[in-house]
This record gives sequence, structure tokens and C-alpha cells, in this order.
Amino acid sequence: MARYRGPKNRIARKFGVNIFGRARNPLIHKPNPPGVHGARRRKKSDYGQQLEEKQKLKAVYGMLSEKQLIRYYKKASKKGSATQNLLIYLECRLDVVLYRLKMAPTIFSAQQLVAHGHVTVNRKKVDCRSFQVAPGMKVSIKEKSINMKQIQNSVQDSSREVPEYLSLDPKKVEGELLNLPEVDQVSHPLMINLPVICDFLAHTT
Repeated sequence: MARYRGPKNRIARKFGVNIFGRARNPLIHKPNPPGVHGARRRKKSDYGQQLEEKQKLKAVYGMLSEKQLIRYYKKASKKGSATQNLLIYLECRLDVVLYRLKMAPTIFSAQQLVAHGHVTVNRKKVDCRSFQVAPGMKVSIKEKSINMKQIQNSVQDSSREVPEYLSLDPKKVEGELLNLPEVDQVSHPLMINLPVICDFLAHTT
């Protein structure tokens, strides 16, 4: 599966938030969005606003591809609330669970740890970052990788909290998905309107 290798700072500047949680905040020295500084922006159309919401969602979850997002939406819309189901599919991705458990400092670091074989699910190595973690599954770092500096620093980062639908044992560097997340249990670095995104996808897919 292809990994996003584009300019992350530019994406963060576009939305005006350090969206990827990187230690080096790209907004400190360049607070304006990409483009001519000080230029007035026209009011976005409804389509433009819907498109921007979708772009924000894709960015927050590690620059998902359009194909991935559409696939998740189609699965989410088959039964029940498409908004709730879409959030569940995204939050239960292995790379996202790893990041939420504080085992990686950024979503991109989480993707790299999974791809390089440092992560196990129920004691078995899983190197597919889109793997869906189910309630009761235990996610951990392989024993030989536990002492990696970025992992230890991330687990001990007191500025981040583990969501209530997850549990973490920082000594073992092991976590568990306790239950499927609810919409109000998930926080993003910027406001994302999931119902608008689902409505947009319903009319464009």
C-alpha cells in the first residue's frame, strides 16, 4: 500500500493547525496558508466546503487515499449510521489505534512502525496498517523494539491522553481496544463535520 510522501507542513498550513502532531510545529514561522500572504480568500461554495471537510478527514487519518475513503464509506453505509460506522472503520485501523495508544508520536510514525514489522496484534506480527482491530484484541510492540527511543518518548508523553475506549499498559507497551468508539469519544486536532462528508460521498460515489 502506497505511503504519503508529500509536503506535510504545507497540509498543516492549509488548515491552520499542526494537524499531524509533529514536534516541529510548521505554523510557528509561517502562520499564513500557502499562497500570497495577506490575500483575501473568496467564500467557499457548498461544494468547496464539503470537499475541504473530506480533505481534512483524509489528512487526520494519515493522508488516506480517495480510493481508501470511498471503500470505507461504502462499507459504512450498508447498515446503520454511516457516520458512526465510518468513524469506527477509521479509528480501528491498526496505525490509528497504535497512535491513539501513544506508542507512536505521529500517525506517520505509527504507519512506519507497522510497515517495518515492529507491531503485534494478539502476539502475532501484523504489518498491514489498515488491519481492523476488534474489541478485545491486544496491540503491542515487539519485545526487541520496545526500547526504541521514539516509542519510549511517545508512551511517556504526558501531553497526550489515551481515549476511554482503549487501555494502555505503559510498562509492557501493550494496549487493548475495549470497545468500539462512539463519535463523542473521538477528538481530532481540528473540527471535522462527518455527516457533511458522508452526504458528500453519498452523492459522488
